[in-house]
Amino acid sequence: MELSAKTFQVTRADLVRYAGASGDFNPIHWSDRFATEVGLPGVIAHGMFTMALVGRAVTEWAGSPDAVVEYGVRFTRPVVVPDDDRGTEIEVTARVREVTTDGLTRLDVTATCGGEKVLSQARATIRTTR
Repeated sequence: MELSAKTFQVTRADLVRYAGASGDFNPIHWSDRFATEVGLPGVIAHGMFTMALVGRAVTEWAGSPDAVVEYGVRFTRPVVVPDDDRGTEIEVTARVREVTTDGLTRLDVTATCGGEKVLSQARATIRTTR
């Protein structure tokens, strides 16, 4: 079973806010010049910010934050965020891999940006009964 897709818009302003909240002011997250000098295609979103957006989708599917039992990802490719008002989009989908007899649902999660997967081995376990 597929769960409904969730889409998140990511702008440079979001990266600035996340940098302030996380304390991660690495210039690859705000300077095109620096990002390209180190071999990136441009400014990229913080990996943990991307993971948090996907976690938000998992929480919405679960119905509440305390229903998320386990969640983990591996980072596959960076999310490049253009310097415009639109930014970029991350689309998150999931499919139910297993429903256990003890009320847990295991999800295989996919996050894409520009049609390319940005996370791998993204999995979540949510509590489906209380």
